[in-house]
Amino acid sequence: MKCIKKILQILILALALVGILAIGGKDYITKKLDSAIATTPEAVNEIANKVGDFSEISEEYEIDKAASAFGYEGVLAEHDASGQKMVVVKTGKKPIVTVEDFENDNVEKKLMDFVKKIKYQSMEVQDFRVTQKGTMDAYGQENVPYVRFSAKISKLPVGNVEGIISAVKTSDGETKMLVSVNEGNKYSQDIANEFFNNIK
Repeated sequence: MKCIKKILQILILALALVGILAIGGKDYITKKLDSAIATTPEAVNEIANKVGDFSEISEEYEIDKAASAFGYEGVLAEHDASGQKMVVVKTGKKPIVTVEDFENDNVEKKLMDFVKKIKYQSMEVQDFRVTQKGTMDAYGQENVPYVRFSAKISKLPVGNVEGIISAVKTSDGETKMLVSVNEGNKYSQDIANEFFNNIK
């Protein structure tokens, strides 16, 4: 039970960083997320199929949660051995960060502006810093840009996190947000690379 609670907390963090928690107060968000999070295999698969083809991911990764809310559809996967979380969000017509933001170096400003917006809501992101930039393969594309970040999360028992945020425009013309996070110094880019590279 404790593990599931922590997964949901990381899911909320990751989705917040790409836009879902930007709309209002804690009670509203909690009710909306409770009704939006799918946990049965059938419901998870239904949402996952709208986000991408996950059939080629390794057995080391488990997809056990999905959410559909506020015009976003997201899938949460966990790397079993490390506990690292990967989130893929289909952003529809409301991408918070686009591929163009990475190309014109606007991504850091957009993320910092967003962090300021969620400061007084159900969680607080402190000491958010972009620590490096890089590229990876994802959705069958090479050199998909990402930024690596570190942050401290208050109002949730998560603490310090590290991870990446990326955006890719897929062959169907949709923008997908790719987020991977882990606590403390446990983050591994290799784990994220392997997962995102095998989504089609």
